[in-house]
Amino acid sequence: MLDFNRFEILTFDCYGTLIDWEKGILSALNRILSAHGKKSDKAELLRLYGDFEQREEEGPFRPYRAVLESVAGQFGAQYGFAATAAEMRSLPDSLPNWKPWPDTVAALRRLKTRFRLAILSNVDDDLFAATRPQLGVEFDEVITAQQAQAYKPSLKIFELALSQMKTPAHRVLHVGQSVYHDVVPAQALGLATVWVNRPSSRPGVGAVKAAEARADLIVTSLAELAAAAVEK
Repeated sequence: MLDFNRFEILTFDCYGTLIDWEKGILSALNRILSAHGKKSDKAELLRLYGDFEQREEEGPFRPYRAVLESVAGQFGAQYGFAATAAEMRSLPDSLPNWKPWPDTVAALRRLKTRFRLAILSNVDDDLFAATRPQLGVEFDEVITAQQAQAYKPSLKIFELALSQMKTPAHRVLHVGQSVYHDVVPAQALGLATVWVNRPSSRPGVGAVKAAEARADLIVTSLAELAAAAVEK
């Protein structure tokens, strides 16, 4: 069991961990597919999304909005139609409407009574700014891929966060839903980690690449983490 007295700040992935991004992704993609008479099961859409997004993020850095537009276009190619410019824009345009998990706000508020909180997100500043009001707390730091000019699992975003937070790695606990994007790189820099194994249409993996690592703590919800970290 983690000794939470070690930690000064908790850093969070946002989309997937705090926000139910699978529901948002699937809703946006199904609208595009249905407009062309296509459909697919949820697990397959998430697998393809993870493959397409990873491919886009591994090249030279581009804003996340552009990444998502390209991902939407690749779904068109995969299913045999040419996505329109409006359809490609509809994926990033939907992101501000993606909703938090039901336990997110209460858990963050509880954790905020004991720790500083920060966001480390593979997103553009303006896209996170549109999500931020839904999360119900003030974050002490917000670090984005746009600021780091790199996407997790690159270490650059974590290194930028440690620099801006002015906190040694052993005092930081990183919390994420993606083993690939969050647990593996955080551990590489000496951060303790929590894997939030959220419910998924593709259990254990979700809309990301599969990876192997053992987090210091595994929970199935943010409420479970808050209960472990903060006494009533």
